[in-house]
Amino acid sequence: MVRAMQTTFFGWRVVAGAFVLATFGWGLGFYGPPIYLHQVQEERGWSTVLVSTAVTVHFLIGALVVANLPGLYRRFGLPAVTRTGTLVLALGVLGWALAREPWQLLLATLFSGAGWVTMAAAAINAIIAPWFAVKRPAALAMAYNGASIGGVVFSPLWVAAIGWLGFPVAAGAIGIVMVIVVWLLCSFVFAKTPQMLGQMADGSPMTAAVAATLAPSRPVAMGGLWADRRFVTLAAGMALGLFAQIGLIAHLFSLLVPALGEQFAGLLMGASTAVAIGGRTLLGWLMPPGGDRRLIASASHVVQIAGALALIFAGDHFVALLVAGVLLFGAGIGNTTSLPPLIAQAEFDKADVARVVPLIVALSQGLYAFAPAVFGAIRALPGHSSTLVFVTAAILQVLAIAAFFAGRQRR
Repeated sequence: MVRAMQTTFFGWRVVAGAFVLATFGWGLGFYGPPIYLHQVQEERGWSTVLVSTAVTVHFLIGALVVANLPGLYRRFGLPAVTRTGTLVLALGVLGWALAREPWQLLLATLFSGAGWVTMAAAAINAIIAPWFAVKRPAALAMAYNGASIGGVVFSPLWVAAIGWLGFPVAAGAIGIVMVIVVWLLCSFVFAKTPQMLGQMADGSPMTAAVAATLAPSRPVAMGGLWADRRFVTLAAGMALGLFAQIGLIAHLFSLLVPALGEQFAGLLMGASTAVAIGGRTLLGWLMPPGGDRRLIASASHVVQIAGALALIFAGDHFVALLVAGVLLFGAGIGNTTSLPPLIAQAEFDKADVARVVPLIVALSQGLYAFAPAVFGAIRALPGHSSTLVFVTAAILQVLAIAAFFAGRQRR
């Protein structure tokens, strides 16, 4: 029986399960809040400031929880934490729909924010890491693509379900389906480990020697991460890149509408998601095990900077440049999330990676929670506000590249 299990590597089933988990996690916890915001504002008549604050609280609470995920996993186990997080997220989204007072809305954000990060970037990395070493870039790319699919599937699904069933019923129905699916995944997929099945990372002992070259054996002393240049620059590079990305994406649709119209602008935003999936997948499969991952991350940002420059020069007239700008910027969207954990894998001891990844994700999320508001304030400035938005995004991407370069080790 064990021999039969060894012949079929279970890791790719874990990747498929992580893909589904990411689809639900981002579909309800990342792409959902802007739709919840609009719906709550329409039904309750609450101010934009109040409802926008709820979204910010949602992401800030998530940042606090994700920073503590390693400890939760050690104490309760990954399947139990994931099950609980899924249930908490479902209750939080239902709370958004049922809130009748502002304090009830803010209470709901505590649940939704705390729950979704157990299905997000750091959680996906923790699920994939035991199963893959050399092939981890490809495995993570495939699993993280569930995040993009979450936007493609759930953004229109939420709109249709709310219009047909109403917000409370839609939230309850989608939440129940998510809880059932994720609980089954936890029981039959995430509860298994390579040791239980007598398997090795990547499904082959031949990769052990190669995997050993990916990271140094020197662990970082407890509490020493904040003084470690590799960690500080990695966290800064990820946070700056995501701040630029989230801030621009939050306003990009409305910036494109005057020149392209709502229908074409919507199609172009969908195309940027498709390009993001393609870019992440291609890079994941083609990245060499010994490649300089900081340099690769910087190259991805260069592509996005080219996209921002195209948007700057396009103005309101050059449609071809607008399309090129959105697609170029979209090509790097997925890599901004997936590459930093891979850099951590290559630069830190295996035990340290479990601490480093949740921390850099938490810091990034805590920062980008304010990105839509900051970019909104830039849009409100007099003059060429749309140009300033694109310029700001490009400058932040340059700073992200500088951070990645500052942490490069002599090879």
